Amino acid sequence: MGALYAGLMSGTSLDGADAALVDFSSGRPRTLAFATVPFPAPLRERILALCEPGTDSLELAGIVSLELAELYARAIDGALAAGAVDRREVAAIGCHGQTVRHRPDLGFTIQVNDPARLAELTGIDVVADFRRRDMAAGGQGAPLVPAFHEAVFHDAARSRCVVNIGGISNVTWLPAAGRALGFDCGPGNVLLDEWARRHLGAHFDEGGRWAAQGRTDPDLLARLLEEPFLASAPPKSTGRELFRMRWLEERLPGRYRPQDVQSTLTDFTACAIVDAIDRFCPGAAEIYLAGGGARNAALVERIAARAGGRPVAPTDALGVPTAHVESMAFAWLAMKCVRREPVDLTAVTGAREPRILGAIYPA
Repeated sequence: MGALYAGLMSGTSLDGADAALVDFSSGRPRTLAFATVPFPAPLRERILALCEPGTDSLELAGIVSLELAELYARAIDGALAAGAVDRREVAAIGCHGQTVRHRPDLGFTIQVNDPARLAELTGIDVVADFRRRDMAAGGQGAPLVPAFHEAVFHDAARSRCVVNIGGISNVTWLPAAGRALGFDCGPGNVLLDEWARRHLGAHFDEGGRWAAQGRTDPDLLARLLEEPFLASAPPKSTGRELFRMRWLEERLPGRYRPQDVQSTLTDFTACAIVDAIDRFCPGAAEIYLAGGGARNAALVERIAARAGGRPVAPTDALGVPTAHVESMAFAWLAMKCVRREPVDLTAVTGAREPRILGAIYPA
C-alpha cells in the first residue's frame, strides 16, 4: 500500500483550492509539494449564492460541483508538477469539497463536490464525504482537523493550542497529558472578508492593513461578544449559517466608519479565539496559528495582545507551514480511510465511537 497521498482543501474563505502531496512513509508526515489554484470570480459568486439560505438551486449545485472538480484537478496537477511526482505513485486524494450548508442541529451537512469526476480527471482514487459518517455516529461532523493536529503537533512535555483561522476559527487543545479537544470557536476570516468585499471591493483585507486604520468600537465589540455560540460548551461547530452579513448588520450602530467596523471585527475574532482558549483549554502554555488568518498581521497582533504572555507563533515553528495544514489533514484522513483505520473524534465532534471516515471513489 502506497505511502504518498494528496490532500485538497477549499475552505469557507473561498480564496482557492490548496493541494498538498504528503509522504507518510516515516513517523511524521512530510509535504513533498504544494499548489494553490485561486477561485475564478464567477465560481466564487456561485458558491456564495449556494451558501445563502433561500437561494438554493439543484442545477446551480450541479454546475458548481463540476467546476470544483476541474479546479481541484488543476490543483493536483500543479502539486504533482511542483514535486515532479508521477500520479501513479499517489495512493489517493483526500477531498473535503466545499461546504455550502452545515446544520448539525438538524443532523445534516452538505459539501458540494464531484469526487467521481475528480478521480476520472486525475486517474487517482479519491476519498471524500468525511463529515457525514461522523454525523451518522452522532457527531457534529466538524471540525475534522483536530485529529490530525493531535497526530502531528502533540508534545508530551508542553500543553498547547493549535488554532486554524479559516473562514471559521477552530481550536485544538493538546494537553501534554490527557485527551485532545477540538471545536469551532467563532468567525475567522468570514466577516472580515465580507466587510472588505463590501467596502473595498477586494476579496480580503490584505495583512489587516485596513483594519489598522480604524478604531475599535467598544460598544459594538461588546454586542458581538454577546453571541451565545461563543460561550456554549464543546462539542460545537458553526459556519456561514450563523456568522454572515445579516448577523453583523443586526448589531451595527446607526452611524459608523467602515474601517472602524473592520477594526472591531478583527478584535472580535481575536477575542473569540483567546476567550475560547481561556474557557475550555486550561493550562494552555503556547498558541500556534494556521490558515489564512495566520497571515493577517493585525489579527495575529491582537491575538498576541490578549494571550496573557503566552507565545503565539505560526505552525511553521512546528515544522508545518500555515498554508499547508488543512490540505495535509485531508491527505492524512484519506490515508486513514484507505488503511481502514478509525479516526477518534469522540472528544471533538461528540461522535459515539471512532469511525472510518470517508467514501472511496476508485480511479
